[in-house]
Amino acid sequence: MAAEPIPTKVFSYDDDPAFPLHRGGKLEVRSTIPVRDADDLSLAYTPGVARVCTAIADNPELAYEYTWTSRVVAVVTDGTAVLGLGDIGPAASMPVMEGKSLLFKEFAGVDSVPIALSTTDTDEIVDTVIRMAPSFGGINLEDISAPRCFEIEDRLREALDIPVFHDDQHGTAIVALAALKNAARFIDRPLSDLRAVVAGAGASGIAVSQILINAGIGDIALSDSKGLIYEGRDGLNPVKQRIAGITNRSRLTGSTEEALRGADVFIGLSGSTVQESCVATMSKDAIVFALSNPTPEVHPEVARRHAMVVATGRSDFPNQINNVLAFPGIFKGAFDVRAHSITEGMKLAAADAIASTVGDALSADYVVPSPFDERVAPAVTAAVSAQARKDGVNRV
Repeated sequence: MAAEPIPTKVFSYDDDPAFPLHRGGKLEVRSTIPVRDADDLSLAYTPGVARVCTAIADNPELAYEYTWTSRVVAVVTDGTAVLGLGDIGPAASMPVMEGKSLLFKEFAGVDSVPIALSTTDTDEIVDTVIRMAPSFGGINLEDISAPRCFEIEDRLREALDIPVFHDDQHGTAIVALAALKNAARFIDRPLSDLRAVVAGAGASGIAVSQILINAGIGDIALSDSKGLIYEGRDGLNPVKQRIAGITNRSRLTGSTEEALRGADVFIGLSGSTVQESCVATMSKDAIVFALSNPTPEVHPEVARRHAMVVATGRSDFPNQINNVLAFPGIFKGAFDVRAHSITEGMKLAAADAIASTVGDALSADYVVPSPFDERVAPAVTAAVSAQARKDGVNRV
C-alpha cells in the first residue's frame, strides 16, 4: 500500500502579524467639523464655502488660515531607494510612505499624505511636486535614489516657498550629529579634535558628512564603492566633486579600512562589511556608528571590544539612530512659524535639541534618546521655530 502523502501547510499572509496590521492601509482621512444638518452643510460646503474661496482668491495668504495647507506634509517618493529594499517601485513603497505619515502624526501631531509617483524622471518628479505644492504646507522627499535626490531637492527648494526636506539625507544627518555630539562629550573630546571616516557616499553619507563639517568636526574621509573620495579622483559625479572639496584634508587615498587606522569615528552608511581587525586599528576610545540596516557594517558586540561608544540603526541594540527623532519636530517647528524653508541653522538646532534631551543621563549606551521619549519632539519643535526666526525664514 502506498504511503499517505504528508500534508503540507498552506501559507497565509495572516500567519505573519505584519500583514493583518497593514490590511486596508494604516491611514484614513477624518473631518475636523461635524455636518449634522442643513445649516452645517451650507457652511462647510455650498454656499458658505464660496465666501471663503473668494476671500482666498483676493488674498492667497488666507489659505494658510482657512485650509489645511499650513499644517499638512506631502510625503513623496518614486520608490527607487526604499529602506534596505532598493528600487521596488511606487506601489510597493506605499506601506513605508503610510508608515512615515503615521510617524508624523503619532510623534508630532502633524498630518501628511503619502504620494508615490509612477516616474523616476527627475524633471517629471520636480514638475509634479511643483504642480501639487499648493495643496500642502511642506514636502518630505523620501526614498529617492542618489544622485537624483540631490538635484530634485535643490530644484524644489529653489522653486517653492514651503519647506522641502529629504529625510534620507537630513534626518539621518541630524540624528547622527546629535548622537556624535554626546558620544564626544562622553569620551571628553571636542568635535573639532575628531577625525571621522564615513563609508557610503549616497544621500545619507553625503548629508552626514556635510552636517558634521558644518558642526565643526576636525576632518572626514568619505568613501564610496571605489574607495576614498578626494579632489581630483577620476569618475566623481558633481555631488561627490563638491564634497571632495570640503572633506579629506589629509588627502588620504585607498580604502575605507586603510583610513580607519587611527581614526576616532566610523560612520557606516554603505551596506558593506568592516572587519574587526580594522576597527581594532582605530584610536583609543573610538566611536562606531554602524548604521546599515538590517545588517550593520560590524556587529555591535564585536565593535564594543574596541570602541567606547557604539550605535546602530536597529531598535534591538542601544543607541538607535532613528530619523523619527528629527523629522516630525522639524516640520512642526517650521509650521509653527510658517517658515518658507528649512535652513542649515534649523538642522543644527534640531541636532542640539535632540542631544540635550540626554542630559546628565549620558552613558556609553545612552548617547541618543529613545524614539519614544516624549520630550524630544517638543524640544525639536521649539528649537527649530526659534532658529527659523533667527534665520529670518519665518512668516509669523
